[in-house]
Amino acid sequence: MGSPPEVTMSSEQCQWPRPVDDPDLGRSFEILRRKWGEVPAGSVRVQSSSLGALSDSELGHYWERIHEEALEHRLWFETLYSDVFRGKRVLDIGCGLAISTLYFAMNGAKVTFLDIIEENVRVAERLARIKQVRDAGFCFMRNLNSLEPLGLYDVIFCCGSLINAPLELVQLEAQALLKHLGPKGRWIEFAYPKERWLRDGSMPFEEWGRMTDGGAPWMEWHDLEKVLWYLSPTEFDVILELPFHGQDFNWFDLRRK
Repeated sequence: MGSPPEVTMSSEQCQWPRPVDDPDLGRSFEILRRKWGEVPAGSVRVQSSSLGALSDSELGHYWERIHEEALEHRLWFETLYSDVFRGKRVLDIGCGLAISTLYFAMNGAKVTFLDIIEENVRVAERLARIKQVRDAGFCFMRNLNSLEPLGLYDVIFCCGSLINAPLELVQLEAQALLKHLGPKGRWIEFAYPKERWLRDGSMPFEEWGRMTDGGAPWMEWHDLEKVLWYLSPTEFDVILELPFHGQDFNWFDLRRK
């Protein structure tokens, strides 16, 4: 599939295992687990493991509050996709606290909540029960082999979950995920654009992660060229490519040919 559109790491400069030595991404996911049990929750971050002490009522109200806060930059796409996703099978990659995907599930989408952090999956499972969501699935992704039991989906939804690792590793994950995207399926991704990286000083991606997401081991901007590279050779039609929120974020909605 060729070289990535921009060189982002070397074995001398980066802590990540080379992809040829980490084919199921198990060791790479361990690096990410040091950070991503801490999940965005509106204007703050919270350890998902700490939410187990909340009662069902408290947890439900907590999710409602952070969902309301997040609508500043999510309202447009939640409005756009709530009808589109109704009745569709949606695979949520890196569900975290399921801020938008639980909303989609409450409006009739058949969501599978997937995360590399088991506590995140368990919180999503509790929230689905609290909100009386039916037809939901839950998957703890220990490594890429954890995807094998999953079926086909109409939508793969990646809300900021693929910008947290070097592009070569994202390629491996994306190729594994594509095995579960059905004919004419949608690949939808929320990311950070190059403009945000330039505005922040064009720093190495390890440093940008520490600055942008409060201690992440890696943060990389994505554009359409990068996304299409790691999805190739599968071909997609571009439905929507959109920078938004003052070019803090960008959005890709692609349909499999």
